[in-house]
Amino acid sequence: MAHTYRTTAGYGTIDGGQPEGGGLRERAGRYALLPLRIFLGVTFIYAGIDKLTDSRFLAATGEDSIGALMRGVRDLSAVPQLVDLALRNPEGFGYAIALGEVAVGVGTLIGLLARIAALGGALISLSLWLTISWQADPYYYGNDLVYLMGWLPLVLAGAPMFSLDAWIAERRRRMP
Repeated sequence: MAHTYRTTAGYGTIDGGQPEGGGLRERAGRYALLPLRIFLGVTFIYAGIDKLTDSRFLAATGEDSIGALMRGVRDLSAVPQLVDLALRNPEGFGYAIALGEVAVGVGTLIGLLARIAALGGALISLSLWLTISWQADPYYYGNDLVYLMGWLPLVLAGAPMFSLDAWIAERRRRMP
């Protein structure tokens, strides 16, 4: 009888036998969230860096600024109070969103505090959906709603494969 154990890279056996759940379908299921994690992680890092390197975006006024964007969507958003809050300090809000996107992306990509990172991504996407892309008609044209739905499986499952969370958990299990 093979003794199965879980590792950060999947399953292994002590005596080299076939691990439980070792079929192709079972292995594919264990890796199912990895493409989503990579996509969302890379996308959020890119979005955050794109904002941080665009001085026009991080301004209170002017063409393509966060301030102009917020003023433009204020009356069309589902929660104008969120937009009003952002308009108190548009530059600070722009930096907060950009740095939040980078932090969420890095945490998701490397799998460190993955559920918390995914929750952060979901909250960013929810706030952007309720403010900036709310007026999209039909609703499925609003990309922030799609991102929100993409984050939810990662909030629920975390990053069980190829992640620092899994590596840390494995080390804790091995400690006496």
